[in-house]
Amino acid sequence: MRTIRIGAGAGYSGDRIEPAVELAEHGELDYLVFECLAERTIALAQAAKLKDPSSGYDPLLAARMKAVLPACRANGVRIVTNMGAANPVAAAEATRTIARQLGLQGVKVAAVTGDDVLKETRESAAALDVGGTTHDLGNRIVSANAYLGGGAIAQALAAGADIVITGRAADPSLFLGPLLHEFGWALDDWPLLGKGILAGHLLECAGQITGGYFADPGHKDVAGLARLGFPIGEVREDGDLVITKVAGSGGAVTAATVKEQLLYEIHDPARYYQPDVIADFSQVRVEEIAPDRVRITGATGHPKTGELKVSVGYVDSYVGEGQISYAGPGAVARGRLALDIVRERLALVGVKLSELRADLIGVDALHGDQLSAGPEPYEVRVRVAGRAETLAEAMRVGEEVETLYTNGPAGGGGAWKSAREVIAVASSFIPQAQVAPAIQIVES
Repeated sequence: MRTIRIGAGAGYSGDRIEPAVELAEHGELDYLVFECLAERTIALAQAAKLKDPSSGYDPLLAARMKAVLPACRANGVRIVTNMGAANPVAAAEATRTIARQLGLQGVKVAAVTGDDVLKETRESAAALDVGGTTHDLGNRIVSANAYLGGGAIAQALAAGADIVITGRAADPSLFLGPLLHEFGWALDDWPLLGKGILAGHLLECAGQITGGYFADPGHKDVAGLARLGFPIGEVREDGDLVITKVAGSGGAVTAATVKEQLLYEIHDPARYYQPDVIADFSQVRVEEIAPDRVRITGATGHPKTGELKVSVGYVDSYVGEGQISYAGPGAVARGRLALDIVRERLALVGVKLSELRADLIGVDALHGDQLSAGPEPYEVRVRVAGRAETLAEAMRVGEEVETLYTNGPAGGGGAWKSAREVIAVASSFIPQAQVAPAIQIVES
């Protein structure tokens, strides 16, 4: 039975590049997939594109492509990625230019478009998961992108693309696309599609399944995290899967690392909604078959809903923040006095905030007073953050923290302030029939 090898080259936009090079050079791959797009990432990319139409794709696209293209070309490895973000066409053009600079001729780069449904969203009154409708957001909407499935990726591969660059596609669908192409799975073979989504879900976060975000010294020890190896999925034609990594690389692939990733971001394991299928992981079995080799079986799937999730980015507000440190005996008391002063000052001068948070980092910033009681630390970091409707009001939060230098408790240092626009993300739905993926191919 045929098996293909898919490597996960990135689990988020700023991920390490060296593990992907290791995969391209030594992973004996058929495909290398870079999953680099979060919900907020594409909203920020869309905002950047509005300012500069030639931008809007992943800022590390050039660095990644320059690093892996020579080995991928030499070893016959095809690349699939969502680094196109808000501008897959520009990303494809940039990649073609990089291939030419590297002296690589005949590299076909496909851009998958059609996920941008900003116009349709602005004209609709679709319900939002945060309450209200898209109509309520008005001109504050900066992006709206539907989650595409693996079908268009498979079409691009069938058209001869060596590199496929998408915008917003469902993370597991980046891995399902090559399986659809290689194995000829039908788009309504729900059990096989469910298995393919399982493979994608396990691989999409790259190093998380090889020991990253897993280690807990003394409880879950993982060696070699500084040179963590990224995973390889060996996927059979019947959908069964083995997760492994390059021999000698850091990290570990175990039943435990696989199970943690299996449950990651899953609400209902029996009904994991995706553009291609409703995946069912409720009967999945995980088995260690050799060191750093884990077999996963038992996934299935059910008919898809006919709707696509839409990630809607919008200008929500502005956040101002200020920080300052206190150290030595009585640091906590001085930090609490600093917080009291800032709260009183913001009220006294009439700063208009819809939300205010004041914390002592290292004391109560994560879990609050009730759960954070313990020995008093020698040093603390004061942090005050407030949400406002204007940038000018948000800036006043950090300014008040900064004045603690000469107007607050003794011994403050390392003050820092910032104010920024907040691009928030909400979710909606659009009928799948209203979304038409398209493919453009350029060649070096």
